[in-house]
This record gives sequence, C-alpha cells and structure tokens, in this order.
Amino acid sequence: MKKKFRIKKNEEFQRVFHEGESFANRQFVVYILQKEDQDYFRIGLSVSKKIGNAVTRVRIKRYIRQAFLELNSQVREQRDYVVIARKPAADMAFNEVKSSLIHVLKRGKALKSPSKKESK
Repeated sequence: MKKKFRIKKNEEFQRVFHEGESFANRQFVVYILQKEDQDYFRIGLSVSKKIGNAVTRVRIKRYIRQAFLELNSQVREQRDYVVIARKPAADMAFNEVKSSLIHVLKRGKALKSPSKKESK
C-alpha cells in the first residue's frame, strides 16, 4: 500500500478520533472520517503492545493492509479509516481478519453496495 494511502502523523490520527465516527466488533474498532477534498481513502493502523510481541503485531497489520488492498474497489473513497486491533485479533488467520473487517465496515456503511452499482 502506497504512502499516500496511509495515515502516519499523530495529528491526523487525533483528527479522525475526535471528528470521526467509530464502529466496532469484538476484534476491531474502526474510526471513519469523511473527507470531501480527498479522492481516495487512507488507513491508519493501531495495534497495542497488549496484543502480543512485535511479530504478532506486524502480522496483524499486514493482514489488515492486505484485506483493505483486496477490498479496494468496495471501500468508499473520500474517507480516512483508523483501525484499532483488539486482543482476539492476535489469534486470527487472514480470512478471519478480512471477514471481521468486512463486518465492521458494513456496520459503518463504508462498503459500496454492489446492488446499487448494478442498477445504474
């Protein structure tokens, strides 16, 4: 995932936390902030040391990035997403991470519905 699609600075994370909406399930919390002046989406990842050692944390981040890469065409643009992993995410395989992220993104109405696209 290219650098322009990532949230790196603390100020940007804080803006999403304070101005965005949050949606959660057992494994992830996703903060979503609408940004009209941006033609693409960006993601920021937060995986606490409480979740596990460095190897585990990096694996979870890699799984989340890959899930967003695969869902690229379905995720709504003009938004910033901050994904916070919770403890149960440490024991999940990639497919479980992806389906859990799909679930929480659907709750936040962050995925484009395929039926609308077909009817246009």
